[in-house]
Amino acid sequence: MPVALAAVLLVLAGCASTSDRSDSAPLEVATATATVHGVAVENTRQFLGIRYAEPPIGNLRWSPPQPLPTSDGDVDATAPGSQCPQSATESGGAQTTDEDCLFLNVTTPLVTSNDPLPVMVWWHGGGFTSGSGSAYEAQRIASEGNVIVVTVNYRLGMLGYLGLPGLRGSGNFGFADQIQSLRWVNDNAAAFGGDPDNVTVFGESAGGMAACAALTSPAAQGLVDKAAIMSGSCALDFPTDSIYPGVPEQRPYVSLADSEATGIEVAQQLGCSGSNTLECLRALPTDALVAQGQSFSNNLAYGTEMLPADPVRAVEDGAALNVPVFSGGNRAEQNSFVGGALLADPSTVTADSYPTLLTDAFGSDAARVADVYPLQHFPSAALAWASVTTDAAWSCPTYRNNRELAATAPVYSYEFADTGTADVSGVGASGVPQDAAHATDMPYFFDIAGHDLLKTPAQHDLARTMIAYLTSFAHTGIPSAADAPQWPRTTADVSPVLQFASGDISVIDADAEHHCDFWNSLAR
Repeated sequence: MPVALAAVLLVLAGCASTSDRSDSAPLEVATATATVHGVAVENTRQFLGIRYAEPPIGNLRWSPPQPLPTSDGDVDATAPGSQCPQSATESGGAQTTDEDCLFLNVTTPLVTSNDPLPVMVWWHGGGFTSGSGSAYEAQRIASEGNVIVVTVNYRLGMLGYLGLPGLRGSGNFGFADQIQSLRWVNDNAAAFGGDPDNVTVFGESAGGMAACAALTSPAAQGLVDKAAIMSGSCALDFPTDSIYPGVPEQRPYVSLADSEATGIEVAQQLGCSGSNTLECLRALPTDALVAQGQSFSNNLAYGTEMLPADPVRAVEDGAALNVPVFSGGNRAEQNSFVGGALLADPSTVTADSYPTLLTDAFGSDAARVADVYPLQHFPSAALAWASVTTDAAWSCPTYRNNRELAATAPVYSYEFADTGTADVSGVGASGVPQDAAHATDMPYFFDIAGHDLLKTPAQHDLARTMIAYLTSFAHTGIPSAADAPQWPRTTADVSPVLQFASGDISVIDADAEHHCDFWNSLAR
């Protein structure tokens, strides 16, 4: 029997057994640290606002997460806990300053299962400076895929990624929180009917970058059985001006030395220096630290105990965990960033500025880039620049990284390419189309902040198929869906990519679509 067909039958068998179950799962669950009381919501049960570590406040500000003591106390788990501190600009809502924020949320099918279910642990995006686990409501994934979903808060911005010489955990506090959430899942999955030996880490954007980093972390050994990386490869590389005009080249990770240099500089700006820097910073109000968030965007440090090597180099060297990987991104990632830049200042990307942007980003290779992406081939300079930076920063590094992972593990590559997607970044007024832009795939998996953002029956059909692929991967390590194409594996040499669009799921040559032979030939 072909492997892919066997995977489909396994998932269908799991679904069939689900339909025979009649017992509702209990809304009271005894975990290692408390008895939590949840709530039934549609076809799921939810346990919200569960602590997974001690509050990182007082002297625990900028300390590795501390495990909770064993307890048989009762905890109400019917409302989410506070999101981690972030500015109003970064969150899109009100500024939040409550550092007591290390909470997670568990969503399971409503009925009991005879067999332990896969557990999927979600790390949200937001540039390591914004977001929360509770913004992603996972009922559809849990009920349609017959899995348990855990969504996680982790420390953000300066509170999550401050580096200082001699500080234990320097540059890694948010990442350490994420790893601690996996330890909590390992200890408590069985209490919710889950299998602690079948845990899939999945995340988007910063969450995907962290999930990829976890594949190279000794701290994740034995805690991760599969990984789904969405718009967050280890190899992402944002050229100068691509995140926003004037912002220098960035990668998701920085050396510990660079992290600590940033930390010292920001601390001095806040009036803290010398031998009492840490004590001084711990005495500052939270809002003063939140205001420094952007200095710590994409600032996850390597050269540390938790992350010894630069993740991209670790993957290149074959040092990543040998676990199945589901990895890809969106066809027009940069449209959201370029749209945001234009809304802030329409003069940032124009026909006149296009050559300068190319030179800033690619130096002596700018003329070669202009030959591949001539301005006259695009409706606007904004779309030309968005295409250049999507291909250079996101698509080609992702598929190259996938091939490197595939040298030692099963890998499945995808691209989200639907049209008519929700303007999740709120930048459509810029005139830059938001079809398949960054984060527009998220409503296909989650209700965002309680809202179903899908617009058509075709989009709902596509969402069900995407969830089927993702959750079958969590069950078996092989993504498959009924009445949908078989998904070929990526190898060390080729990366066939399954493209998701309403009414048209098909295997494409993404390297050709995104000019990856060209980008891979440039030494950057």
